[in-house]
Amino acid sequence: MQARHKVAAVATSLISAGSLLAILPTSPAMAHGSMSNPPSRAYVCKQEGPETPKSAACKAAVAAAGTQAFYDWHEVSRLEAGGRHRQIIPDGRLCGAGRDKYRGLDLARSDWPATRISSGSLNVTYHATAPHSNSNFEFYITREGWNPSGPLSWSDLVHIKTFTNQNPTTFTNWSINVPQRSGRHILFSIWQRVQGSTEAFYTCSDVTFS
Repeated sequence: MQARHKVAAVATSLISAGSLLAILPTSPAMAHGSMSNPPSRAYVCKQEGPETPKSAACKAAVAAAGTQAFYDWHEVSRLEAGGRHRQIIPDGRLCGAGRDKYRGLDLARSDWPATRISSGSLNVTYHATAPHSNSNFEFYITREGWNPSGPLSWSDLVHIKTFTNQNPTTFTNWSINVPQRSGRHILFSIWQRVQGSTEAFYTCSDVTFS
């Protein structure tokens, strides 16, 4: 009889543990990072609050694709990228990495919260929640004459700088030389992992030039 009670107690404990695990929040499988300065669209909407966004653009992004994209602000990525960014992400879908989950980031609007910058030397910061060694970081700016009310295409991007063999920390800073621009633009970045994975991360940071 005592053995039966022990078996029943163990079974009850296992059921309780399983129930507890079922209700505990799970951390994202691919929680890695995004631009924090100038902040990316995902970072801005995360900071505003996924449930109570303040800006019209973030409200529209949540309405388009839900709140989860901004809880998972650090995984706007493609596992299979391997440098084939233009092959796997179609025009008009760059800011959301071509993923439906992040389609709200691709909304063509001229009222995304923007950071005021100037041409010339610019300090940029990447916030990595899970840093990966031996990575490449590419930075681009939209061409002069780009229409901020239209979709973003690969042909709209002008390469600024690529940093290779980087070992990012939680907050990694670089200095880039931004060409002469006026009005609204997008600073676009690609974080391509090199060692142990083909995964890449994508960000769109809205900026306005003084």
